[in-house]
Amino acid sequence: MLIYILEDDENIREIESYTLRTSGYEIRDFELPQSFYKALADKKPDLIILDIMLPGEDGLKVLKALKSNNVYSEIPVIIISAKTTELDRVKGLDLGAEDYLCKPFGVMELVSRVKARLRKLDNKHTYSYCGIELSDSERTVFTDGERVELTYKEFELLKLLISKPKTVFTREAILSSIWGYDDNLGRTLDMHINTLRKKLGDKGRYIFTVRNVGYKLEKEDKNEA
Repeated sequence: MLIYILEDDENIREIESYTLRTSGYEIRDFELPQSFYKALADKKPDLIILDIMLPGEDGLKVLKALKSNNVYSEIPVIIISAKTTELDRVKGLDLGAEDYLCKPFGVMELVSRVKARLRKLDNKHTYSYCGIELSDSERTVFTDGERVELTYKEFELLKLLISKPKTVFTREAILSSIWGYDDNLGRTLDMHINTLRKKLGDKGRYIFTVRNVGYKLEKEDKNEA
């Protein structure tokens, strides 16, 4: 599993990275929010470890931005911070962090908390909606028990939509999440949506076009497309 670390203290960042790599995780670490955001647009991690006191942008602002974006809001975040008061912990948890670890911390405790959060994530790797079954771990899709063969991009597109049924994903958010950037690919997205609808057969009617905004997965009587 892929873990992103956003921590400006080089020594702490190296300790976190080394500890988690030796525990079997793929790690990308970042000193500045700008480089973190760029990597996030390119590939979503399974978990994020976040410092609060960062140069340029407060870690709580980063957390708020993540949790308010429906593309990234489901990624679990563990805050590791030198801010140790109860109020600091409450702020972080209220903004959506899944866990809060105070500095200095024990490396074994860090690994234990990461494993606990990723175990919970494993339970979310299967999605089901209105006869559509998607398994992220097995990379399979079934509609009413019949297997559907999808390309990589089609699978990722369906996974995004089925992860939050009835939620409208903007075109920009979809392109950023799946293609890594949002320039000059509007037609590509439309073509993938059309192909995905066809491959899903009768279930394809649940992929709705929200005019001038984006797409959603929802069971309704008619499609706007």
